[in-house]
Amino acid sequence: MNRLYHVPLSPFSRKVRLVLAEKKIEVELVEERYWEQNPEFLRRSPAGKVPILRYEGMLLSESQAICEYLDELNIEPKLMPKDPLERYETRRMCAWFDDKFNTEVTSRIMGERVWKKIRKEGYPDSRTVKAGLSAIKYHLDYMDWLLQERRWLAGDTMTLADFCAAAHLSCLDYISDVDWNRSENVRDWYAKIKSRPAFRSLLADQLPGMPPSAQYAELDF
Repeated sequence: MNRLYHVPLSPFSRKVRLVLAEKKIEVELVEERYWEQNPEFLRRSPAGKVPILRYEGMLLSESQAICEYLDELNIEPKLMPKDPLERYETRRMCAWFDDKFNTEVTSRIMGERVWKKIRKEGYPDSRTVKAGLSAIKYHLDYMDWLLQERRWLAGDTMTLADFCAAAHLSCLDYISDVDWNRSENVRDWYAKIKSRPAFRSLLADQLPGMPPSAQYAELDF
């Protein structure tokens, strides 16, 4: 059995989960408390990060590399375009969310409101949360600008970029920290991708003592 070592509200884990589900690759999900840095986990992941995918006897790390590897296996649907310029744009958008968005928004808000509580590291720093909530407005506006000219974030077809962005936003939506009224284009884009069968397992996630927001699992929100 293929196995994914993950954390439910890790956007990087979620990106891989979405690709696996979209390609109908069955995996066993194993929750990994990576911050405890136990020796068995570090043998699987010397970098000490999730996700780690055990696939056909191999251990694969780094979410972007995992997703592109799975796509190169030619299992439909393809999530990386054939055209070199479109592939570039898809990778650029993935890097935007996994680097810039994660640094400015996800890690600030989730780090303070979720991971501090789970790891019992004290109370949230309100200044850090405020900075994340301010930064997300800029990112939503940028997405709105892109979606005025495109059907999807990287072009006119759904790509890995859409799963990457949705993975981050779904984590924030779990704790109700996305203002979906800011952009009708972004809300409609998220509703489309949220309605895909691949999203179902994400919408079923539950953190003990931290229930999801009221609209989190609603397809019409």
